[in-house]
Amino acid sequence: MAVVTLQLGPYAGFVGAHWWQLQSRAGAGAELRADALHRAGRARDPRAPRLVLLDLRGSLGSLRRDGSSSRDAGSDGAAAWHGSTTRHQGPPAQDAAPRGLGGQENTSSDGDTGLGALPLDKDASQNACHLEGRGQVWSDYLRVHLHPRSIFEIQRYNHDGDSNRLEAFGQGESLLSEPTYLEELEDKLHFFIEECDYLQGFQILCDMHDGFSGVGAKVTELLCDEYSGRGILSWGLTPIISNTGDPCKDFYRLMNTVLGTVHVSSHSSLFCPLSLNGSLGLRPQAPITLPYIHYDASLNYHSSAILAAALETMTVPYRLHTSQLSMMQLAEALNFSGRKVVAAGAAVPFSVSHGHSLPDALCSYQHAVPWKPLSSCGEQKDSFCFAQSVVLRGIGKENHISNPPPGTQPSSALHVYETGEEVLGNYLNMLSPGTLSISHLLQSPCKVQSPYPQFFSPLLNEQGFLLDKPRSHSAVVESIPVLTALQSSPVLHTALYNLYKELQKVDVRRWASFFAAGVELDDFQEALHELRTLSQCYKRNSEPDESEDEADSD
Repeated sequence: MAVVTLQLGPYAGFVGAHWWQLQSRAGAGAELRADALHRAGRARDPRAPRLVLLDLRGSLGSLRRDGSSSRDAGSDGAAAWHGSTTRHQGPPAQDAAPRGLGGQENTSSDGDTGLGALPLDKDASQNACHLEGRGQVWSDYLRVHLHPRSIFEIQRYNHDGDSNRLEAFGQGESLLSEPTYLEELEDKLHFFIEECDYLQGFQILCDMHDGFSGVGAKVTELLCDEYSGRGILSWGLTPIISNTGDPCKDFYRLMNTVLGTVHVSSHSSLFCPLSLNGSLGLRPQAPITLPYIHYDASLNYHSSAILAAALETMTVPYRLHTSQLSMMQLAEALNFSGRKVVAAGAAVPFSVSHGHSLPDALCSYQHAVPWKPLSSCGEQKDSFCFAQSVVLRGIGKENHISNPPPGTQPSSALHVYETGEEVLGNYLNMLSPGTLSISHLLQSPCKVQSPYPQFFSPLLNEQGFLLDKPRSHSAVVESIPVLTALQSSPVLHTALYNLYKELQKVDVRRWASFFAAGVELDDFQEALHELRTLSQCYKRNSEPDESEDEADSD
């Protein structure tokens, strides 16, 4: 039941770097299967992600290019990685050499050389790794082994600067229409696929705000055509949007997002936007706030860490040792009636007071949903949804149920159940009566040691549980409980339709440069129509019809 992951774009690299490290914390006997997303380890080669990542020249800023042979770490304490990378359309350059912060080089038994994982000693785990000032690219804090065939560096476009940028959907789409790039991508994919005993599908982490949305469209189309019957779960990532004051950049971002959403979702089993932005329009709403995390909205290092914790939890259903649920089955439970887009929500961390039970924690929310929106769709007006997959992790078995003293009346209906699974399942039924709910309850928490940012409230103890008063000492939060929800929800009707309306009001002919990059105006108009059709799939019967005059206006 193996999965191959693709990371497309710099922000996908940020999220991916945190995600792989969260997975690396799982110890022996864990509830999750390490081999679901990782290659089998060899004698001297710890398990590496079954991963292909595409990134731009300059995005791999801390990856060495000195071309030196195997040797000890340099004076900066970082070890070189001398595996091959693939480059096209750029000046001659030495092989890239990914390194971590004090990493150790490692050569596998098959001759491949990978990035050495960094052992976390006691001092390192007690002292948070403050990367706020130095984590400029995702490799600055990457501490896991990557296989040499994982990295695909695109030299044609630059990560920084004002020239040679991958800015438009059409640029990304045309990139993989070229045989050289396409053949190299297929070669890397086949390497990881051929060593799988059984391939259940693909995970796509794709930047949606720039030209990588076009790359994602072509990648999902390729996978859909060549691997029919396999699951394709796509996560559309958008970093927190700063106020640029540049109408051209805002328009490009919105166009990329809309075209990416339409095309990637059409070729995926399931597509989920992931972002901390309040909305994704031309004038996006402020980023969401989390009650027990104080993050810096200007740092990708921070925002990506929150999304990675949610992603690590939402993908649990098809990675469990005990679950027979496949990626495709999860998608089919949520995408019926054409609803291939789902909205994500998460409580990072899930609010549980120290020593309290799961029923206590859930009852504290009354009728409010216990998670924050992570798909830039805004807050839900109510808890209704068409279908959902909910995962809660980090609550020990001893706290799954209430154990009141003999003769004490249960304080709520949730306090009478005899298993944690019954508590969570019945809570979801009370929250959304009649909704198809798939729920999973795990004891193992999300482990957030360095280099995960220490941006947690002082009201949390080392295990991420709430205290009555702030800590008097600066203890590091080592793990947190996390609650996530993937929902086919009516809130998507409003979010998708609002994007449609915004572009309907814009005279797109003013932005000829966007269409010159490879998108035909007729194709854009067709995508806009598909976006409106998609939004209608999430409309509740009680909602009024939109005005046809408004919908069809220019």
